[in-house]
Amino acid sequence: MINIILYQPEKPSNVGNIMRTVACTDSKLIIIGPLSFKLDDDSLKRAGMDYLIGLNYEYIETLDEFFKKYHEKEIFYITRYGKQVYSNANLTNKDIYVMFGRESSGIPYDLLANNIDRCLRLPMKVDSRSLNLSNCVAIITYEILRQQNFNDLATLDYLKGEDFLENHK
Repeated sequence: MINIILYQPEKPSNVGNIMRTVACTDSKLIIIGPLSFKLDDDSLKRAGMDYLIGLNYEYIETLDEFFKKYHEKEIFYITRYGKQVYSNANLTNKDIYVMFGRESSGIPYDLLANNIDRCLRLPMKVDSRSLNLSNCVAIITYEILRQQNFNDLATLDYLKGEDFLENHK
């Protein structure tokens, strides 16, 4: 299972978009607090739409509590300071954990420095600081899924039928 970890996210609309991505990819979301908003915020619900019903997520109060529970897990850290491009990393472990930082300040530097071999980067222009958090989560999640042959996800449209466009006149 893909485990998306958000460290102290600041924008409910980003979290709502990420919840939708998590729901559509049969992943799990772990949110590390504290948060500046409530998880029932209207903008979070609007971004997540009806995908939030039955969402597989967990809220953990602090980073220390997170590491008490998940100390044995190998975690990849998405950061502009990573020296390895995400697409070059082996992301085929079926139980994978990926952490994303706050929109304003990222993941704590000491945590990154202590795990430099698991810090991954999304390539950008030299003078760019960062991409939108929910976009980063989607990019990384789908790279993991691609490397894992999309697990049991639908690769054809089963709602309207795989031949919908051919038969739609």
